[in-house]
Amino acid sequence: MRIGELAHRTGVSRRSLRYYEEHGLIRARRGENGWREYDATTVHRVRAIAELLDSGLTIDGVKDLAPCLDRLDPAHCEDLELPLRTYHSRLAAVEQRLAHLEQTRDRLVGRLADLHAQRSA
Repeated sequence: MRIGELAHRTGVSRRSLRYYEEHGLIRARRGENGWREYDATTVHRVRAIAELLDSGLTIDGVKDLAPCLDRLDPAHCEDLELPLRTYHSRLAAVEQRLAHLEQTRDRLVGRLADLHAQRSA
């Protein structure tokens, strides 16, 4: 199937599909006309990639799970250490970002309180 059909069947944009290919997550054959042609199995792989990205993994995290992408559920690899390491790493990054956002929020709340107090004085 060509890239347009793959995009339609997976709900993933053509641009994203080319990005996945650029990062080695999917492969296409080139037809005589130079157009990308994908196997039917690529549909499942693309859906798995999109699901992992939607769950908060980065493209590098998805690349780490590449050996698991053709399984029914990419989180269930033969080697469970692989998804465990990947998810723990991403969770640590998310928690660090949350802590930073909480600090930012606290500073904004403090500044707003100061401004409201000045206005009331």
